[in-house]
Amino acid sequence: MTRQLEDTAEPSRLGAGRMPGMDRRSAMDAVRMRIGMAISLGLLKPGERLPDQEDVALGLSVSPITARRALASLAEQGVVVRRRGRAGGTFVADSPPTDVLSELSASPAESQAVNQLVDRRLLFECAVTHYAAVNATAAQLDELEGLTRDMAEATDWSVYHQADERFHQLVGAASGMGTAVEVYHETLAELYDYFIPYPIEKLHKSNHDHIALVAALRAGRVEEAVEVSRKHVDILHRTMFMGLAQGGTKISGPRA
Repeated sequence: MTRQLEDTAEPSRLGAGRMPGMDRRSAMDAVRMRIGMAISLGLLKPGERLPDQEDVALGLSVSPITARRALASLAEQGVVVRRRGRAGGTFVADSPPTDVLSELSASPAESQAVNQLVDRRLLFECAVTHYAAVNATAAQLDELEGLTRDMAEATDWSVYHQADERFHQLVGAASGMGTAVEVYHETLAELYDYFIPYPIEKLHKSNHDHIALVAALRAGRVEEAVEVSRKHVDILHRTMFMGLAQGGTKISGPRA
């Protein structure tokens, strides 16, 4: 499912009008916000190297030109620094300007709307997991297990997020729920538009849920599989940016 946010030709999905309270912002500004919030929340540390521009685009589900413009804008404002050479790349600035970071945040209304979006996904996730436990084929289960290995081996948030997205899309497909899966995928895509970078060690902990889910699906344990998925999504209320910004509990890490 292609979800590229064009910052000039097309409006950003963030604020596209599908959820009350969503602020309208360009795709470039949405990327700036997501990276800025990760820095403000301490998820990206001073001096930390960001993935390559192409991987930033893939990890945040935007076009390469949007990622390039967003990173260039952040560099101009001193939030990140760009270095040349073999050891070069884009790094979080040692002392990002606090006034700039304060502007790169979601509004309370937007945070509330994302919480509502989490609730919507929670309903869909439980439904598709129930039917995936009944209908998933051996080949689909093997592919899901392979994706958990990919996530376990990921070395940065971008690579992890790409595998995570494929994982949940495949759970939806494995449910065999027909056109209802398209609605689930749309909700999943809307929520992924608010994914912000997290430390890879926290994402690796989150992957334990994926591993437990595959085991329950393979064994046909419907109730166990649904409960794993329910907890996996429900915890987003505290581990996505709106929960962390409001002082939510920083437990094992974000679920996606």
